[in-house]
Amino acid sequence: MFSGIADFTSWFTDRCEANEYRVAQVPLDRLDGWHIEPGTGNLVHRSGRFFSVEGLDIRNSGREVDAWQQPIIVQPEYGILGCLVKQFDGVPHFLLQAKMEPGNINLVQLSPTVQATKSNYTQVHGGKAVPYLEWFVSPRRGRVLHDALQSEQASWFLGKRNRNMIVEVEEDIELLDDFCWLSVDQLSELLAVDNLVNMDTRTVLSGAALFRLTGSKRHGDTFRNALARSWQPDSGSHRDTAELLSWFTEAKCRATLTRERIPLFKVQSWSLSDGTITHDENKHFSVVGVDVDASNREVSSWSQVMLKPSSEGVIAFLAKRVAGVMHLLVQARIETGAGDMIEMAPTVHCQPGNYGSAPGGERPRFLDTVLTAPPENIRFEAIHSEEGGRFYHAQNRYLLVEADDDFPVEVPDNYMWMTLRQLTEFVRYGNHLNVEARSLLTFLGFADLDSPALPKAA
Repeated sequence: MFSGIADFTSWFTDRCEANEYRVAQVPLDRLDGWHIEPGTGNLVHRSGRFFSVEGLDIRNSGREVDAWQQPIIVQPEYGILGCLVKQFDGVPHFLLQAKMEPGNINLVQLSPTVQATKSNYTQVHGGKAVPYLEWFVSPRRGRVLHDALQSEQASWFLGKRNRNMIVEVEEDIELLDDFCWLSVDQLSELLAVDNLVNMDTRTVLSGAALFRLTGSKRHGDTFRNALARSWQPDSGSHRDTAELLSWFTEAKCRATLTRERIPLFKVQSWSLSDGTITHDENKHFSVVGVDVDASNREVSSWSQVMLKPSSEGVIAFLAKRVAGVMHLLVQARIETGAGDMIEMAPTVHCQPGNYGSAPGGERPRFLDTVLTAPPENIRFEAIHSEEGGRFYHAQNRYLLVEADDDFPVEVPDNYMWMTLRQLTEFVRYGNHLNVEARSLLTFLGFADLDSPALPKAA
């Protein structure tokens, strides 16, 4: 355990310097263990496991663009993203690891206790066993506090889900070199640091936000107080849970999206050149190859395919006080790769660079409201990496923006105002909140409430 953030920073720097890492982009046709499949052009691994990159044809999307084709990652197996939590002197601490991922801009970030695909933890690669895995697979010790299958970036993955778990332990466990215990207060500070807490940790911690609901109510009429009231079960909400579920179900029933897997070589508007697959207008992302060396990973050297975004994304919730309680504007968003096609998403979720000077009707709704918000209305802002095991230098600008007083309560049909409490309760179940919404929920939850108590056993 650390006495403070300076103590953690010293430890983290030591762990980064204690290991050797190398990541180099290489042409797709020179990747060891990967090949372009004859007849389809799909990128596949020689083992037939891990994942592949294929083509996807999308029609009737209900988005700003109605139809398109794109490469997409197909990874049908579930992974495990799990955090151990333990009380030290009555204060919950989470066990995290300093883990290198080839796609991270700064290589090493804070990862959950376990972050592993099924191929990893069944040792398809022939590497070392995943530490602490025994706490997250049956039969297990400890008490499960959160367990849900959650989606990942559905613009880039087809039907990808991971098992998000939080398990409480009481016994002493061996602390390995790259692992550390962090208190909730310490995590609150570290989540505000750009590119430090990785996506996998953020999505798991969104399931811990329920444990923060015991925080004391604040009084007054400041933004922070209104946000604190938004966590409380008795504070009132614009719509009750039954109405929200009906709204979400209706959005799913309205969806007309059709999608079809197609051979990668048939994908229109994308081309393979100089060992990289790129969009013809240099939008969205490219498909690249990397060679990796990492002295402290289960396998010390490997090659793989990655998606590399063309520009930074913007992920933002608009916030507004309704009857004194802070509400967030949630979008029922068509997700091209999601299992149920629609998930609850932040108000704005896009790469602005893809739209350039497109007229208003072709730009994502509320994007310009977020981009032109005055500095005093931006209540939270940080830049964070997305999944560094599949995406190369993928970053999003995460924001909470307070809307002006005259911003309407009545919003378009695919938007709804929700309290933080309501959003948090939806995290218990899979296929409700997308991964970007879960990340933002973690930022808001861990930044704005008092230290929590763990829930009592049923």
